[in-house]
Amino acid sequence: MKLRPFGKHAFNCSEIGFGAWAIGGSWGAQSDADSLAALHRALDLGCNFVDTAAGYGNGHSEKLIGQVLRDRAAKADALVAAAGNKEQVFVATKTPPAPGAWPPSPYDRAEARYSESYLRESVAERLSNLGTNKIDLLQLHTWTRAWNRDPTPFKILRTLQRDGLVGLVGISTPEQDQNSVIELMRSGWVDAIQVIYNLFEQEPAAELLDVAKECGVAVIVRVAFDEGVLTGKFTARTKFGPDDFRAKYFEGDRLKRAVVHANEIKKDLAGTGYTMPQAALKFVLAHPAVTTVIPGIRNVAQAEANCAVSDLPEMPPALVQKLHRHNWRRGVWYGGK
Repeated sequence: MKLRPFGKHAFNCSEIGFGAWAIGGSWGAQSDADSLAALHRALDLGCNFVDTAAGYGNGHSEKLIGQVLRDRAAKADALVAAAGNKEQVFVATKTPPAPGAWPPSPYDRAEARYSESYLRESVAERLSNLGTNKIDLLQLHTWTRAWNRDPTPFKILRTLQRDGLVGLVGISTPEQDQNSVIELMRSGWVDAIQVIYNLFEQEPAAELLDVAKECGVAVIVRVAFDEGVLTGKFTARTKFGPDDFRAKYFEGDRLKRAVVHANEIKKDLAGTGYTMPQAALKFVLAHPAVTTVIPGIRNVAQAEANCAVSDLPEMPPALVQKLHRHNWRRGVWYGGK
């Protein structure tokens, strides 16, 4: 597993991280046994970055992660003494805004959606679920550009840092306005950002990623597979269960349209030696600003396949350039078409 600097911070991060939404729920049937085995296997293979959130199964994902870390710590005690080192796993979690519009309306007040009392209560719950006394990285789960001139929530998070409850602070970008975080990076409010960047959604390459690198901000990439369609395994007839959020994400004719675009990518990959999932991850990692990519991992097979991508040769610049043509200006799918 290759490691990359976590921005300007003193941590070398695995370039393949563990996306832990699905183990919390909302992606169809998922057994805790599969989830625990998947996380153990990914960590065994050198993954040292795990991303979760309060909203992933109402804390269930966090609790599973805490269980795995406790189990590994207990088993490692004797080995640490013999080997002289200790496994370091960096866990990032997220706090959503208080109930209201998602993403927040530009008319919302930051103090109403991310008040100090609310953030402190949420941090206490995150710490309890994870079974730790300090959160490595706490991210606000969404944002609005309207708060950039007076980012009160980040002033509160810096206080929580000084209190020793939080290590680093960051933000998971609002899907419809990812560039809203550029000003926050330049002003020094965030240590890390989590962005959507994939073969379809290439807008971050216009400015956001370069600014992150200039400012020493770590970049965590989510949705590298565009919720699965960029793995190449879906067809226009693929069906999702009622407990799978992708039934909404790909509603109407969205799946059919996305499959058509994915099939065009398959044509460009012919003869390259890359599978679709491998290419999706290698394309993301080809950008020098990217710290880690966090594909969702639900079982041991996915853990092994995704972690193995790190050991593949880097994507040739000519292929990266060729794949730029798949930038799809579709906007963000919230409702309707």
